[in-house]
Amino acid sequence: MKIYADRFPTALRQLLTDLLVVAWVYAAIRFALWLHDLVQKLAVPGQKLEGAGGGLADNLADAGGKVGRVPLVGDELTGPFNKAAEAARAVAEAGRDQQELVGQLALALSIAVLVFPLGLVLFGWLPLRVRWMRRAGAAKALATAPAGRDLLALRALAGQPLGRLTRIAPDVAEAWRRGDDATVDALAALELRRLGLRAGR
Repeated sequence: MKIYADRFPTALRQLLTDLLVVAWVYAAIRFALWLHDLVQKLAVPGQKLEGAGGGLADNLADAGGKVGRVPLVGDELTGPFNKAAEAARAVAEAGRDQQELVGQLALALSIAVLVFPLGLVLFGWLPLRVRWMRRAGAAKALATAPAGRDLLALRALAGQPLGRLTRIAPDVAEAWRRGDDATVDALAALELRRLGLRAGR
């Protein structure tokens, strides 16, 4: 006998919760990536600064090398070009530092916006999901054990709403005490359905 009634609400609730969690994590990651890309745009001036400074330093060094080949005064004329090239390299270095700082800021902000949503999943939803899986696994194992049906029936008597219990039998506790197979099966099935499981015999 397969019992499907009242199983779908619990299973559907679990499925919807799982889908919402997946959507929540996906949205959080997408937002973090978007924020990272947005902050990284602040590094564009640093890239231009590094490129301009590096290019200028190379040109000045090249010009200084050519001037240095002038007889007699070449060495004296090279000094200003070398100093200007060093200043240009300092500008390029500042551009690299700015890019590094922006990269660190982008990474830090991305991680910061992920902490809260992923923390809710890891410390809120995941423990509840694991606990449900353990309970469902234990109940499924009980359903196949010799005395498992009786224990599941007892849990149903202790935890199920009275309206559901009285639909099984007018005096469901008495029927369970005398070991009525139909009542025990119905109670065990009711407890399994509460966990979103099927009962089978």
